[in-house]
Amino acid sequence: MSENQYFDEMWGHNEALREPYRGFHTWFDEENPARLRAKQREAEEIFRLTGITFNVYGRAEAEERLIPFDIIPRIISGPEWAKLCRGIEQRVRAINAFLYDIYHKQEIVKAGRIPADMINQNEAFLPQMIGVEPPGGVYTHIVGIDLVRTGPGEFFVLEDNARTPSGVSYMLENRETMLQMFPELFSKNRVQPVQDYPTHLHTSLAKCAPAGIGRKPVVAVLTPGIYNSAYFEHAFLADQMGVELVEGNDLQIVDGRVAMRTTRGYKPIDVIYRRIDDDFIDPLNFNPESALGVPGIMDVYRAGNVTIANAPGTGIADDKAIYSYMPDIVEFYTGERPLLKNVPTWRCSEPQDLAYVLDNLADLVVKEVHGSGGYGMLIGPTASKKEIATFRKKLQARPGNYIAQPTLSLSTVPIFAKSGLTPRHVDLRPFVLVSPEGIKITPGGLTRVALKKGSLVVNSSQGGGTKDTWVLED
Repeated sequence: MSENQYFDEMWGHNEALREPYRGFHTWFDEENPARLRAKQREAEEIFRLTGITFNVYGRAEAEERLIPFDIIPRIISGPEWAKLCRGIEQRVRAINAFLYDIYHKQEIVKAGRIPADMINQNEAFLPQMIGVEPPGGVYTHIVGIDLVRTGPGEFFVLEDNARTPSGVSYMLENRETMLQMFPELFSKNRVQPVQDYPTHLHTSLAKCAPAGIGRKPVVAVLTPGIYNSAYFEHAFLADQMGVELVEGNDLQIVDGRVAMRTTRGYKPIDVIYRRIDDDFIDPLNFNPESALGVPGIMDVYRAGNVTIANAPGTGIADDKAIYSYMPDIVEFYTGERPLLKNVPTWRCSEPQDLAYVLDNLADLVVKEVHGSGGYGMLIGPTASKKEIATFRKKLQARPGNYIAQPTLSLSTVPIFAKSGLTPRHVDLRPFVLVSPEGIKITPGGLTRVALKKGSLVVNSSQGGGTKDTWVLED
């Protein structure tokens, strides 16, 4: 049952079952709780056998962990999803246009909509990308837009992931596991499929290949290696697409093209789905200490002879200070009002905002502008006085490194606990594919759930789990 102060996606605010959950709830009521508990254990075993894990950085013990999975799906109606998709597509188009602009004429800066220093002094801004024309004009080939819900029709964008969004493998494995364990549920509910994402990903990437190669484009996934927290996903997606998983030392520049080592010599690659950060892509152009990248690959890229997805320099769109300008960015490039709301944001780099944040730390969520994974943040309402005092010093020392936001009343979705159904907070990361031929949004995405009662932190690195996300046909 729902907690009164939060909107519950199954029960709403008033304990009345919401329409998208009617079919599922009828099935659930007829199920034996003992069978469901056995199925929950079976799901955990499937994840263990499949190796669906992630690494937790900074912890010497138990570095590799199993992703907790809950068998109660998160269900979104067809009309709700259609409305969300319109807002997501508008936002992704604006982000791509913004990236093109800041690496070319910077019209948005000239128009006074964003301060020049916010772009040019940003550590995620790559001068090496100025004037570069990415193949097909696409910067953000794969985008993850993190959404939170606060009411029946109230969705907010929490953050944009335009650099290397992760988690799609968990979306796919969650669905595969549910199909395996509860096939009858999918025959009774008209759930839109997500299993064809790898096919769509491969097709979309191939459409972004450099012009004039005169053959079927060769795609590869570039991974930093087995010690990366998302290595399972890198290997999974390469396997599902039927392409090679490569590391930097497998690649070489041959006759002005990027080529991978094979048993028959070097074979040219046209599209590289890279899962390594900008700084490590090319030791000749970025971090000279990097052993993960390919020396000279940026020169090949600038010459238009390889596609790197996502493009280098897209990380500036992930910046949480830039996020605070997204309503302006959407309006500037689309000429439309944003269909998806931003969370109100205070930029601590601005003295007036900093003063407000310091006075209200106990009520706010404070995040690093380049942070991710739930690390380095303060959730004021659940923090101790000591944690707040420590964070206050960090803020005062480096105010430009932080933004602050109000604590939202995130919606809840039930999880299957020993006591039965009990509400937990969730967010949603839909996955978007961009090619010169258009934008495709997978119907669903990754629902992350805070498994601890009352917790608002859904990241797996902070104890969160995942759910299957259903989008109904109508």
